[in-house]
Amino acid sequence: MRLDDLDYNLPHQHIAQRPLERREASRFLLLNRTMGAFEDRLFTEFPGLLRGNELLVLNNARVIPARLFGRRAGGPSQPASRAMRAEHLSGKVEIFLVRQLGADTWEALVRPGRKMHVGERVFFGEGEFEGEILARGELGIRTLRFVSHDRCSIADHFERLGHMPLPPYIDRADESSDRERYQTVFAKRPGAIAAPTAGLHFSPEILGKIRARGVEICELTLDVGLGTFQPVHSETLEGHVMHAESYEIPAETAELIQKAREAGRAILAVGTTVVRALENSALHAPSWPGKKSVVIPEKASAEIFIYPGFQFRVVDALLTNFHLPRSTLLALVCAFAGREHVLAAYKHAVDAGYRFYSYGDCMLIR
Repeated sequence: MRLDDLDYNLPHQHIAQRPLERREASRFLLLNRTMGAFEDRLFTEFPGLLRGNELLVLNNARVIPARLFGRRAGGPSQPASRAMRAEHLSGKVEIFLVRQLGADTWEALVRPGRKMHVGERVFFGEGEFEGEILARGELGIRTLRFVSHDRCSIADHFERLGHMPLPPYIDRADESSDRERYQTVFAKRPGAIAAPTAGLHFSPEILGKIRARGVEICELTLDVGLGTFQPVHSETLEGHVMHAESYEIPAETAELIQKAREAGRAILAVGTTVVRALENSALHAPSWPGKKSVVIPEKASAEIFIYPGFQFRVVDALLTNFHLPRSTLLALVCAFAGREHVLAAYKHAVDAGYRFYSYGDCMLIR
């Protein structure tokens, strides 16, 4: 499938730059994936539109303040001249955390990357926190080891000095309010570098109404990373390789999914990240010992790339935000509901003035 087949026109003014005052005040488009019919709705109507026997699966990943701004401290081979030493000491560096490898070690994107070599160090704050580049990898990724020079932990320094990693299509610096609003109300497990945005629409009141309908809710964790947002550089989807994202499916969640499937109840994924975790696990399930399982309780990495032609094994319904053109996320949604249906719904959403992307409106596809 050609990447051009996932293109659509979106005027810039439709890209939401800030969240609405209330989480549940967003709109959503109800799309019938069999017929292609769609209806304009408000998210406050979402609980009432559920049949009452669904199993709702949430991603409880918590976004960390993954953007750090520091200054260069030079490397093992220090510059010869005083002027060059001053440039190194004052040079600004941005570190964008991507994936945790160990207690003090992370993969990260570094800017300016080409000037930062193995062995160079970056100081943060007043010098009480430091990172050293250990290795260079593909896609501009560096491996860094962090060291605290005071009593604070590495996580404490990230929380104190870091900035929320708002997507590049939000044309503003992060603000203190983003620490709350670019986070779901059910976020628990820190490690994600982007929010599972379909979950941003839920408030405690909405969750209470969903439970009152008789809907069961369970959780998993997928640390949203480069795999979700990495651009497709090949002309065809088949040529794209996804970056792995770690996930964990608890035993309780796997058991609830098993019971829902055996009872013929719909499994509703809140967000594409939930779809990736569940469908990746389903590929492993046939080799799981014991009875045949839909998904398995596991800690694993999702490298699965879902695009049209994919056979879904777990997910029956999907709540998702509107995604960038020519993206892997749009490919997943088109695989679930059909490219023609999805692009027609997107065109309607643009014409009807829906708000797009992370802080925007959403779709319920079933």
